[in-house]
Amino acid sequence: MKKSLVALALMGAFSSAFAQSSVTIYGTLDAGISRTTHTANDATLIGKRDNNKLGFRGVEDLGNGLKALFQLEIRYEPDTGTLENVSRPLFQGQSRVGLQGSFGTVRLGRGLSAFQESVIAFEPWSGIPAVAGYQTNLQVTGYTSDPLSPAGNSANRFSNALFYNTPVMNGFQLNVTVATKEANGNPAIVGRGTAAAPQYPANSEASANPYSISATYTNGPFAAMLAHERNGIETKLYSIAASYKPTTALKLMASYQKQDQSHTVLINPDTDAWIIGANYTVGPGKWLIGYGQKTPDGVLKTKQASIGYEHSLSPRTYLYVDLSQKKTPFTPAAINDVEQNHYALGIHHNF
Repeated sequence: MKKSLVALALMGAFSSAFAQSSVTIYGTLDAGISRTTHTANDATLIGKRDNNKLGFRGVEDLGNGLKALFQLEIRYEPDTGTLENVSRPLFQGQSRVGLQGSFGTVRLGRGLSAFQESVIAFEPWSGIPAVAGYQTNLQVTGYTSDPLSPAGNSANRFSNALFYNTPVMNGFQLNVTVATKEANGNPAIVGRGTAAAPQYPANSEASANPYSISATYTNGPFAAMLAHERNGIETKLYSIAASYKPTTALKLMASYQKQDQSHTVLINPDTDAWIIGANYTVGPGKWLIGYGQKTPDGVLKTKQASIGYEHSLSPRTYLYVDLSQKKTPFTPAAINDVEQNHYALGIHHNF
């Protein structure tokens, strides 16, 4: 009898320990057919609309309201089964570990900066890198969060960074990201230098600590964001955004961004951009609509109009269609623009 009681007690102790932690495996599969006119590869392609990822997310209850948490994300290509880019980090999406408690959330590692993580709520395509969407260009005015990384690694992420999110208080939340200045293998950035003596030689340290700050507010159907970010070559970004849901089916949104490249660009260093958009849900479908303009100093405007439709087959799977027209300058000094038309059809699955 005593042995049985001891065994039951041990089982209960182990069950309690296991119940205090959890690991979730998740990801996305997105594949489709697309075509974009007036590009270097003006052809019909098998590709993707969203990043395909395999992720691992874990939480451990440490007691007294304190939790340990981590998140890792691998990127891959659905049409070939290969990693998204062999020159990029294995955990390209993010690799963060930290603590969460009454003080908020503190994490270390690599992930979306505070601005980049907040602004996607005000973009009609929810921040996915769809050609028809705006997050990779107009909504960030062409800005790059981490230019001092290997090419293509960190358009909207900080590596070697500290991430802090306050608790939500009366709808308000403050989000801060600060990164180190350490070198990560960047290609040379000419800036105000020359090809022979670039302002930032290859594998340079940042000239200042990159940081990102966003403040968000939510009150019923209304939400807003104010943000500022500076990257490692001291390019600055300022952003304001808002959204409103007059009905449960309709969400209206708008954002304005300004990029200041005066540290590396001598002439016409500023770029302004704005977008407006809407999401409208009808039965199992959702319409995505957007229009925006990007205006660099002294350069012809970039204009983009897009419409998309998502049809849900289940809570985790939907079909999509995107149509987009984008007018961009031929060159920085162009007086005429080129008109690019984009078409995409595909399927998206979350697991």
